[in-house]
Amino acid sequence: MLLLLRVVAALVVVSSAAVAAAQDSNGLIFPVGASPFASSHASTIVELKDGTLESAWFGGSHEGGDDVAIWSAKKDGKGWSAPVLLAREPKVPCWNPVLFHTRDGRLWLYYKFGPSPDTWAAARKYSVDEGLTWSAAEHLPAGILGPIRAKPLVLDDGTIVAGTSFEAYNAWAIWIERTTYEGKSWTKIGPILPVAGIGSASDNGKIRGLIQPSVINLGKGHLRLYARSTQDIARICAADSFDNGLTWTGAHALDVPNPNSGIDAVALRDGREVLIYNNSTSDRTPLDLAVSHDGEHFQNFKVLEDAPGEYSYPAIIQDAKGDLEITYTWNRKSIKYVHILLDDIPR
Repeated sequence: MLLLLRVVAALVVVSSAAVAAAQDSNGLIFPVGASPFASSHASTIVELKDGTLESAWFGGSHEGGDDVAIWSAKKDGKGWSAPVLLAREPKVPCWNPVLFHTRDGRLWLYYKFGPSPDTWAAARKYSVDEGLTWSAAEHLPAGILGPIRAKPLVLDDGTIVAGTSFEAYNAWAIWIERTTYEGKSWTKIGPILPVAGIGSASDNGKIRGLIQPSVINLGKGHLRLYARSTQDIARICAADSFDNGLTWTGAHALDVPNPNSGIDAVALRDGREVLIYNNSTSDRTPLDLAVSHDGEHFQNFKVLEDAPGEYSYPAIIQDAKGDLEITYTWNRKSIKYVHILLDDIPR
């Protein structure tokens, strides 16, 4: 295990006063044009112990640019703080940050880095003071990527069940990376493939598949993942484990569209499930919320965005009060935040 040295969080920030003065009333975490990066994407969100929210995303000149780094902001009763630089790798872009707590109370940041998804390696750092200071970055072993985009599931015994995936030129596939030692060692399970008749088509010789699974707990050892699909499938796919993530079924397609874009899901404490997704087979708009009582059949109950543009890569959690906390990409120019009351979710 590498010795992790605590370091003070990066001090590259935008003026908090300027952000507060220009904060967009439509829920943007930072106003368009009021950040040190032109493009932002792939957010994550976590609730801190005092009820503050923290979000992170990757930002830079453009996706894949070697200046792309991981940025973060916090929300308290006064609004969102200015973005702060959270992680950077030298001369290579960063991707897909994920924030979550482990059972020991540590706040973790996992992220990917490399020129493109088929070359990714992964890194992580942790905070013991809820993001005031962070450890030095630790690079993960080759072949282990951690939670690839969506938050992992942390079981009651501390086991981390992380949905991950790999994007090669000729195949996409999803896996589970599972650890009972808070990331000191990992078991890689998969690939979890579409069942027969799904995803067998090709496009100009390029085999299609699934990526970016989001894992939820349905209780009594039953876990379910929901995965993004390519457009030959064009539907969200789901797979199940009945032994807390040790073995998995094949993935079947739900009656929920997907335009080859990121999704997320959360299991509410009352037993319902909520899915956030682009309700389209071709575009990253609209962005909808849907609720389910069985994890299989979903009822749409709110449209978050339906204007032309890109509203994508959502992240969703249930906070301590039971409400939903959501962030997503807003036209690659900002990250948008939405709060949904528990009472507004249909029963």
